[in-house]
Amino acid sequence: MTMQLRPRPSQLNVPTQDLQRCHDLLGAAAWRTLAGQRIFITGGTGFVGKWLLATLLDANEAFDLGCRITVLSRNPDSFLREWPAMVDRVDWLAGDVRDFPVGPGRHDVVVHAATDVVAQSSPLDVFSTCIDGTRRVLTLARACGASRLLLLSSGAVYGPLPSGMTHVQETHLGGPDPLSLRSAYGEGKRAAEWLAAEASAGGLSVGIARLFAAVGPHLPLEKHFAIGNFLRAAMANEDIVIQGDGTPYRSYLYAADMAAWLWAVLIRGQTGRAYNIGSNERLSIRSLAERICRVLTATSQITVQKQASSGSTPEQYVPDISRAQSELTLAAPMALDDAITRTAHWHAVFNSHQSL
Repeated sequence: MTMQLRPRPSQLNVPTQDLQRCHDLLGAAAWRTLAGQRIFITGGTGFVGKWLLATLLDANEAFDLGCRITVLSRNPDSFLREWPAMVDRVDWLAGDVRDFPVGPGRHDVVVHAATDVVAQSSPLDVFSTCIDGTRRVLTLARACGASRLLLLSSGAVYGPLPSGMTHVQETHLGGPDPLSLRSAYGEGKRAAEWLAAEASAGGLSVGIARLFAAVGPHLPLEKHFAIGNFLRAAMANEDIVIQGDGTPYRSYLYAADMAAWLWAVLIRGQTGRAYNIGSNERLSIRSLAERICRVLTATSQITVQKQASSGSTPEQYVPDISRAQSELTLAAPMALDDAITRTAHWHAVFNSHQSL
């Protein structure tokens, strides 16, 4: 059932229908548990952070929650030059997540979403941000008297899935290769989860969200995200070049659903428990490129640069979401075709406004 909410100001250019979808998925009663809360968010200016901030600001005004929001950012001035309306609606704290100042202020809820997967950081820097950043955030949570913390982790903690496993459950005890420098993010998130679990055992209520791939407004189209690159090419009717063999399997959760599911982990998740956040609609990278071209009626030609090895097993990175759906009472994710259409439309409209 769709809730009828009074008109609100623009929330980081997130479409009203997407804000509405987030509220419908989560429910007004869940939002109202945050009434009067002081909420501290790290990573609030990235792709995921923008969605958390936009949906929270919208709920804050739509339901008269009276929340006070503080966002940690390495460079808030840069963000506010692009989004000046955010100056007076949020309290900003400048600093690195690893060593930002922990002041005397009180926060009831802490959302730790910082770890930049867009910036080209060294493996050691990524690892440090995951671990030292989580340590610092936990120090803040203890010092400010927070009652609840949401840690954004990643499906990367599972490492390569064994042959025959197409959807990974939270109970899977795999892991990345500890000798590979490419494992910095996955190993860092594993350690961050351990730190959160230790804090939970010490009395802090902690929800852990393991994010998989997502798509939607604000997703960069010129970074290392395959779906973003494919969308950019298809929207311009340019050829799509797949650097690998096109066989790895992925799934893509629409950003409005992602935001609702993350807030659900914070509000309804069991403490010290991890929840997969993603879509269970799996398809190969090549099939994704073909799907995007079909949905957007693009004339792009698709080129796969490598041939799959004979007898090789395709890589899988798709979550089992039954725990999140059953324990957090969440509806099925948006269909991928709709997610592609909405994302492409937003980028077309946003870019046209930017060029004026």
